[in-house]
Amino acid sequence: MTDMTVIKAAARKAAFARRKAAFDAHPPGAAGRLSEVLAGHRGVPLSGYMPIRTEIDPLAAMAEASAYGPVGVPVIQAAGQPLKFSRWTPEGILKDGPFGAKIPEVDDYFDPEILIVPLVAFDTQGGRLGYGGGFYDRTLEGLRAKRPTLAIGFAFDAQESDGLPLEPTDQPLDMVVTESRVLTFPA
Repeated sequence: MTDMTVIKAAARKAAFARRKAAFDAHPPGAAGRLSEVLAGHRGVPLSGYMPIRTEIDPLAAMAEASAYGPVGVPVIQAAGQPLKFSRWTPEGILKDGPFGAKIPEVDDYFDPEILIVPLVAFDTQGGRLGYGGGFYDRTLEGLRAKRPTLAIGFAFDAQESDGLPLEPTDQPLDMVVTESRVLTFPA
């Protein structure tokens, strides 16, 4: 195990504890700010995520956005590979996917231009600590090589952290939306 692996594991452990406390507090309307942000991007293809465990729930904002344009959810293809995004609708039939997240029963892949990104922790400079698989980093790198792609971290305020252990391969967020605020980061 490298020093960075140990440091990231400790940072994740602390962040998971903060996220669980925020999740247990269950703030009402947690996706309200996210809906406000997405309203400025009506019709732009986007991807959200199906919340698992203690992740903040983006489904209300995704459902609203789906009335205006394509909305997808990530589908893990294999370890070390970028994500693909399959079209999702609020009433669509889902099946079990990897890691406990539901995915659409029928694959209908497209490239989103906005990604709502789940995370374990974030900082006020656009840094993101994920789960360690590198899926979003690889995916954002590939999408950004094709066209401008907006990465919006969605988290509870309590997930903010100073001094995240980041590496050169970590893709920055353009914005973080929490239950109470919107942080933007200049490129």
